Amino acid sequence: MTPIVILLGGYQKPASIHTRACLRFGEVLQREAAGKVDFQFVPDVLALGHKSGDLPGMVERGELSMCYISSLRYAQWVPELALFDLPFLFPDRPAAYKVLEGKLGQSLRAKTAAQSPFQLLAYWDNGFRHFSNRVRPIRKPEDCKGIRTRIQMSEVQAESLRLLGFEPILEDIKIFVEQIGGDRFDGQDNPLTNIVNFNIHKHHRYITMSGHVYGVACLMCNRAQYESWPDDVRRAVDKAAAEATALQRQLAAAEDEEMLKRLDPAQNEVVKLTAEEHRAFAAAVSPVTDKYRKNFRASFFDLLN
Repeated sequence: MTPIVILLGGYQKPASIHTRACLRFGEVLQREAAGKVDFQFVPDVLALGHKSGDLPGMVERGELSMCYISSLRYAQWVPELALFDLPFLFPDRPAAYKVLEGKLGQSLRAKTAAQSPFQLLAYWDNGFRHFSNRVRPIRKPEDCKGIRTRIQMSEVQAESLRLLGFEPILEDIKIFVEQIGGDRFDGQDNPLTNIVNFNIHKHHRYITMSGHVYGVACLMCNRAQYESWPDDVRRAVDKAAAEATALQRQLAAAEDEEMLKRLDPAQNEVVKLTAEEHRAFAAAVSPVTDKYRKNFRASFFDLLN
């Protein structure tokens, strides 16, 4: 029997927690599928000239079997997946994991299967996002005024940042990294792992540990391919996704401290907000959450607990 080719695509470097989780996925899949699968991994489509945002389309068309990327990239099929970009939704990782593996996570899996060409295999930890910039330290919302800030392709995030006074620019990470040394961007937001692994810290002196968004990445598979595979291969894929997710979350939890240690105090000023300063940011952006609560109460907010 000819092995089934399963091609997984990503967009990060070898040291990234996502890349390491993908490698674990492949190890488990090949072990569990016992020669029935030819697993192939493209770790960084950016190096091939693609944008990270190309990944869902590549999976939809069957050019890739699966990929990981931020949940917001699937909002055109499942609008609720963009709501993970709302500010201050989760206080910590355990709270986020409880929701992702609970009623809301299961509901969004079902919606994805019903409304999109994808099979949602797992929710990965995309990190708490923090602000970095080259202009000044940010300790309060007033400090954000006028800073041109690259963010993900998320209108939800853009609404929040405008309330803080930022001038958000929605752009793919590939373009941002290529243009970071120019005049288009003053700042950005990202988890610490991306700030370091994409060398953003070499351009932005000031890093504010705002934790304003907990990012969710989805490990998505082409559903037509997934449903065409034999039962034992699907079970192997599901098991590989579960073990890769366990590793990915373990790495994510340890990554913040590791990245902080790699920042040179002579080159980067890390601002750690007090509880009161943190509350000021949350209060400033609360109208955005209130707005979406009206439209998505039953399908999202009621399932958060």
